Amino acid sequence: MPMPQVPFDDRGLAYGDGLFETVLLRDGQPVLWEYHHARLAKGCQRLNIPLPSAWQLSQAWQSPPEAALEVLKLILTRGSGGRGYALPDQVAPRLLARRTPFTANQSRWQHGVCVRLCHLRLGHQPLLAGIKHLNRLENVLARQEWHEPHVAEGLLVDQAGNVVEATSMNLFWSSRGHLYTPRVDQCGVAGTLRAALLDAGMIHEAPLAVDDLPSVERLWVGNSVQGVWPVRELREAHGCELATWPRFAVDPLQTEAHRLLGYPSVFP
Repeated sequence: MPMPQVPFDDRGLAYGDGLFETVLLRDGQPVLWEYHHARLAKGCQRLNIPLPSAWQLSQAWQSPPEAALEVLKLILTRGSGGRGYALPDQVAPRLLARRTPFTANQSRWQHGVCVRLCHLRLGHQPLLAGIKHLNRLENVLARQEWHEPHVAEGLLVDQAGNVVEATSMNLFWSSRGHLYTPRVDQCGVAGTLRAALLDAGMIHEAPLAVDDLPSVERLWVGNSVQGVWPVRELREAHGCELATWPRFAVDPLQTEAHRLLGYPSVFP
């Protein structure tokens, strides 16, 4: 689809007044699109932005694919207008899209990753919880906390001391043989892979205090683009090791998640 220029008075640029979706394209077709569309619709309802039509959204992937795997980023802003924070009398949303070839990091599927806790604490704002709005400054600040290449992700804790998510992925863990993911009703992003796993009955929502994190049976991070990375090592915010986990021979969470995404199952 044609790429419009973003004017100076675009409300997404000025205020973060908008939403975005990052979608895996396989052979030019969006993966888990019903979940992306549902989250976008929920975000539009929360922010009171008109939802683009199905035809408008589908134009983002109608051209021939450049690669077997691509990542489509959709950005929807409220458009221009309004005085200060006041909304314009007539809202004309602005939709932007970009596609880029993508290669999944299979080494992280296979060998697992090292993650660390972040100093930053997520604030609670239920009206924005779950949706993928354009104001991601908490995530930007958290991602500045480490530069070590061997650290794949940072884990974010809220002001109540509960683990919520990673900077760009959802969190999953195993306890007493059951699979869980944190609730995201106060803060955090409700990922589309997470939503599909919940619908499949594979995982359940539960709170996880940060002090209990090192004692879980297994830990993963994952999203709808990268797939699922088993966590082999957890470090605290100053770099000291908190826990390690072996790479298990059977990984039902990764197997089901990768089936949903069209990725291969991985075993050590």
